[in-house]
Amino acid sequence: MVNKTFKSVLCLTIFLINFSSFAHDASKVWEQAYKSTLIVLPTWPGYNKPGFGAPEGTAPAGTGFYMSLDQKKMTNYILTAAHVIKNAKIVEIKDYNNKSAQVDVVLTDFKTDIAILKSKTKGQSIQVASKKIKYGNEVCLIGNSFGIGQSLSCGIVSGLNRTKLGFNPIEDFIQTDASVNPGASGAPLLNNDGELVGMVDAIYTKEADIDAGVNFAIDIKLIEKFLNKYASQIK
Repeated sequence: MVNKTFKSVLCLTIFLINFSSFAHDASKVWEQAYKSTLIVLPTWPGYNKPGFGAPEGTAPAGTGFYMSLDQKKMTNYILTAAHVIKNAKIVEIKDYNNKSAQVDVVLTDFKTDIAILKSKTKGQSIQVASKKIKYGNEVCLIGNSFGIGQSLSCGIVSGLNRTKLGFNPIEDFIQTDASVNPGASGAPLLNNDGELVGMVDAIYTKEADIDAGVNFAIDIKLIEKFLNKYASQIK
């Protein structure tokens, strides 16, 4: 009886220590990246206000983030998922201070589902991860889930190099169980240092457009390949 009680207490102590460490890392991720993350508000045909006009059952907005093409600290360029702005006539962004501004669509590529926007003002760029992501690594995202504003969600890397899932013609996904809901498309997927490892793109579910713990982010390798391909058009 004593041994069982001791084992239970020991397991609980280890769990609490690990949870506390993870919570600390998540807080660090937030502080590192929330100023770089944006709400993306497209004005769809037939609607007068930004963020409205998305298909029924999906969020009326998306997410984006500042990312420098040459890893400078400040940049005008913003990455988001191409499907977020697919039918948009006008695209606006809203930052962490709730300041809104119209942005230009520089480039959209529906094969990879990556789009680049450009703002008149510069923002703090999210830095690309210096280390490769691995199975079981903790990751977080900051997304505009259900259009209610920036939300932090964390989980682990469940899979790597996922392809042929049918979301995009060209795929290289990181699979994660971090909570992803409509409105989080285009959100940065970050490691414990707040560095970019991917961009949230898809939810795997056949029943409804809600999180089921099987979510996908475009791997940073494909993002960098995309940026290098179109570098001359972005400068």
